[in-house]
Amino acid sequence: MKHLYVLWALLLTSVFSLVKAQQPVSGIAIRMLRQRGEICFRFTVHDKSRLQKLEHILSIDKIRHDTVFAYANAKGFSRFVKTGIPYVVLTPPSQRLSRDRLQPRHFKESQTWDSYPSYDQYVTMMYAFQKNHPELCKIISIGKTTKGRELLFAHIGHLNNTADTLPRCMYTSTMHGDETTGYILMLRLIDYLLKHYGIDKKVTNLMDSTDIWINPLANPDGTYAAGNNSVYGATRFNANHIDLNRNYPDPKAGQHPDGNAWQPETKAFMHFADSMHFVLSCNMHTGSEVANYPWDTWPRRTADDAWWQKVCRQYVDTVHAYARVGYMTDLQNGITDGYDWYSITGGRQDYMNYFQHDREFTLELSHNKMPDPDSLPKYWEYNYRSLLDYIRQAWYGFTGTVTDSLTGQPLKAEIFTVNHDKDRSQVYSDPATGRFFRPLYPGTYDFRFLAPGYRTKTLSNVAITSQKPYNVFIRLVPEKTGIGNLPARKAAVYPNPATCRIYCSAFSDNSRAFVVDLSGRVLLQQKVNRNGSLDISSLHSGIYLLKIISGNKTMTLKFRKQ
Repeated sequence: MKHLYVLWALLLTSVFSLVKAQQPVSGIAIRMLRQRGEICFRFTVHDKSRLQKLEHILSIDKIRHDTVFAYANAKGFSRFVKTGIPYVVLTPPSQRLSRDRLQPRHFKESQTWDSYPSYDQYVTMMYAFQKNHPELCKIISIGKTTKGRELLFAHIGHLNNTADTLPRCMYTSTMHGDETTGYILMLRLIDYLLKHYGIDKKVTNLMDSTDIWINPLANPDGTYAAGNNSVYGATRFNANHIDLNRNYPDPKAGQHPDGNAWQPETKAFMHFADSMHFVLSCNMHTGSEVANYPWDTWPRRTADDAWWQKVCRQYVDTVHAYARVGYMTDLQNGITDGYDWYSITGGRQDYMNYFQHDREFTLELSHNKMPDPDSLPKYWEYNYRSLLDYIRQAWYGFTGTVTDSLTGQPLKAEIFTVNHDKDRSQVYSDPATGRFFRPLYPGTYDFRFLAPGYRTKTLSNVAITSQKPYNVFIRLVPEKTGIGNLPARKAAVYPNPATCRIYCSAFSDNSRAFVVDLSGRVLLQQKVNRNGSLDISSLHSGIYLLKIISGNKTMTLKFRKQ
């Protein structure tokens, strides 16, 4: 930490030297960097190519016409002022309301959802959900921040083993600490789901059929930068003055596009995502009112661009049906491709879509980054139906289970949509359950199933319809033909061809034998011992596979039944 302070002192000295040399830096900017570790400002740029160069030194927040709203730490701002572009320092969003206006209420009063809690109240509230609904909610900490605050998820739904066979969906909010609308909406969504289970049919069906994970506060060090008692003085960046939404591996720009080490929050989330295999997710921000879908880093469209436009349009159209006129109408009447708006690298959305094979979009909930607490209930009223509907998308499209054709054990397999998938848009079945979920725009598709050590299988002319699942059960046939280092040709099936019984020199005590047809369907299975035999009298004439499993060794042989 001492080295961090030395670094910041050197950076601020660099900025001061610019003041003396060029006079571009205001005293307000210097004070803001010294007090907060970041500065909020705006400037005008007419050349989009120039803006793309600036994106690597600034955190662009939004663009309206030619006006760019941005944040920078001391290092980034010192590089920006060297460009000579005029700028205007802005009051931080978390200081535009009075300190008194942002004071938290007593814990019970916070359940009216028109105030921002203290950090301690937030933690208490999360664990109260678990205490009051232990059968439906468990609070999980995925790690700690630089300052030791918890990164909490509420796991909502059925918490027994059946949850492993359901599609997993995730909502997270406020990875920019001063963007707090989603923070309260996610707390309220947890409360709404738990209180309406068994009462509201739609909520009950949703929780029965989906494994839901909600993280209301992804950057507590930023939100409570001025102390645990209030969100007043919140910062966009984390405690190390790093923008967490530029800190992820990027499909185009590599592992560290911002030039910084992965932050504790980033590493905790990546480790969590690696273990969860999410089908759908959404990352909530504020500053605009729009549903932003991938890519952010590339101008080209995703394989599922039509699906994204359809899903985001449904989200926003439902919002429009219940919101005041003019809400969530930015850009293309409330939706946009990320790169079309402005490009970023290192964003969470592109990381989840590319590296995790997930479907994630970025939801900008309000023009005010930190709205007046009294206005928070209206944002809930505008959005909660769409938030519920988006989760339901996890069940639609192409879904099913992939297993080993001989043992019935689940497999991790790649499900590749032929002549459609690109940029790692394929999905994978869960190795623990074999289950997979592939959201898709309506149409007719061919699918290829691939797993190491198994024969590839193709399923053709599958008709995907809107708002419905197409479910399949796929059995992949193993390619293995030997047991350990023993070639299959040294083991014999006799007699071959056979009529009623077969014997095999590879039978051993307490092994299992399976007879499989050439499509991979298991027809017979039986425990066998050394010098034992297998009754095949019930089989029709034809060619079959005999699979023998002994401990962790497997052998597959071919024989003919007369």
